[in-house]
Amino acid sequence: MSTIFANIARLVLALLVVLPVSAMAAEESLPLDRAPINFNDNESLQRGARLFVNYCLTCHSANYMRYSRMTDIGLTEAQIKDNLVFAADKPGETMHVSMPPKLAKAWFGAAPPDLTVITRSRGADWVYTYLRSFYRDASRPTGWNNLVFDKVAMPNVLHERQGEMVPVYRTEKNEEGKDFQVVDHLELAKSGNETLAAYDGDVADLVNYLAWMGEPAKSTRLHTGVFVILFLLVFYVVAFYLKKEFWKDIH
Repeated sequence: MSTIFANIARLVLALLVVLPVSAMAAEESLPLDRAPINFNDNESLQRGARLFVNYCLTCHSANYMRYSRMTDIGLTEAQIKDNLVFAADKPGETMHVSMPPKLAKAWFGAAPPDLTVITRSRGADWVYTYLRSFYRDASRPTGWNNLVFDKVAMPNVLHERQGEMVPVYRTEKNEEGKDFQVVDHLELAKSGNETLAAYDGDVADLVNYLAWMGEPAKSTRLHTGVFVILFLLVFYVVAFYLKKEFWKDIH
């Protein structure tokens, strides 16, 4: 038994050493933009929920989220039912999609992942940067590629809003001294229905909602935590003076 515990301890220690190094390497090779997350901005969360239902829920599910939970961001059940529930019968149902996984795999090469906790697994900054990094690539089956996720199977479903971005390349040399092309940045080749600044705002709202959906109780938990800490501070003062009163004859 002691040998088992010793092996577990060594494994945990190895993970603690390796994981930070891996994270640093990922950050160095992939600079990410900061996602403007604000769970107190109900208007942003509501706009993000509308974008999610209209653009993402067609292929991606959110099987661990119920429509009715959106009452936490200021929507009524009537508003949810009339404007957001398209793939279910009741607001109390989870946010599933009707597309069969086999059909999705045949169309996209892989079944689209559930997005309930995507920002917790990938990070909000990653998702925010990803949604703003699609570009036209004729070599891909969908006609789209992504700087953050190379050879991605997902097309840019928001391209009507953003427009069509194309890569601008720069030349670098490999270890053997040979030239090769890498993407330097993206530039707008065909305008969309919105300006790029407005599109960035849409993505910010969408990612804000995705982050909230991954942990809808976070705001309540944080507020409760602040209240508990304040209570403990007040109680500490009361307990301190009670202790002085009880022990004053001894001290």
